[in-house]
Amino acid sequence: MLILGIETSCDETGIALYDGEENKIIFESLFSQADKHSLYGGVVPELAARDHTNKLLPLLKKGLDDSNMSLKNIDAIAYTKGPGLRGPLMVGSAFAKSLGFALDVPVIPVHHMEAHLLMAKYDAPQLKYPFLTLLVSGGHTILAKVESSGVYKILGQTIDDAVGEAFDKTAKLLGLRYPGGPEIEKNAAKGEKMKESFPRPMLKSEDYNFSFSGLKTAVLYKVNLLKKKNEFTKQTISDVSLEFQEAAIDCLLYKTKKALIDFNLNQVVLSGGVAANKQLRKRFNEELGKKYTVIYPDFSHCTDNGAMIAFSGFEKLSSCDKENNISVNPRWSLEEI
Repeated sequence: MLILGIETSCDETGIALYDGEENKIIFESLFSQADKHSLYGGVVPELAARDHTNKLLPLLKKGLDDSNMSLKNIDAIAYTKGPGLRGPLMVGSAFAKSLGFALDVPVIPVHHMEAHLLMAKYDAPQLKYPFLTLLVSGGHTILAKVESSGVYKILGQTIDDAVGEAFDKTAKLLGLRYPGGPEIEKNAAKGEKMKESFPRPMLKSEDYNFSFSGLKTAVLYKVNLLKKKNEFTKQTISDVSLEFQEAAIDCLLYKTKKALIDFNLNQVVLSGGVAANKQLRKRFNEELGKKYTVIYPDFSHCTDNGAMIAFSGFEKLSSCDKENNISVNPRWSLEEI
């Protein structure tokens, strides 16, 4: 059973073909629009949608040609229905529905965040239900208990900025390029600890929610002070990057550990683009790894990609779209699946 996966929720165009019976990715292609959107300091939905339109067919054709496959080999098509940006989602939905109609194969709608967490089972087949997942990306910061495939209970989430968004906005304040996560991580590696650290919002609250807007504001005040004192240098940019990164990780780590203890779970999956942060992985391994099983997808599967959509599509083959209408769900909770 060969499943084609199509990912267009934001600014990365992902295509992949997955063999469900062999548990093997036949091919996967990804085109990132990061350079284009870096000019604007963030994703421009209209530009993202146009690029998806231009890239989907060439990526699919190249993948099929390189793997000596044809459209006739495709048994089903999975696509990201949401959550995400409406325009880019519509492009992916239209492409999937049109191709599915032409090939007369099932078309499977996939929840973007569910795909991120399910992809951990591809990279770590030993993972057993139930487990805790921390989904961290530019649009989401969610702690959820995964009872089984399709059964999720959200324990906590951000009440303002997602952690990935906070990384991007902090990078912008520091004059760094978009996307901000890799830039903050790179500069933090050269940073030195400052005399005054940044706040850890909601660290001691009794719930499992997060808040990153206050941390971002603290960075703003610090940057303004450094500029006023003519101390805004490459080194202080690295120092601020280090302090911001450590504060954000402290918040994620504390609430994750609290949830593991309170719900008596022994496995935690980190997924989403921020899960590619090496310091985040190091801290989680050091502070949780001795008592709990900490699992990450492969680095290439942390950011948005077609493979996770194809893999999730195979897991959800019974959930096919019966209609050919083009519909998306930009705001789609995990608990509504």
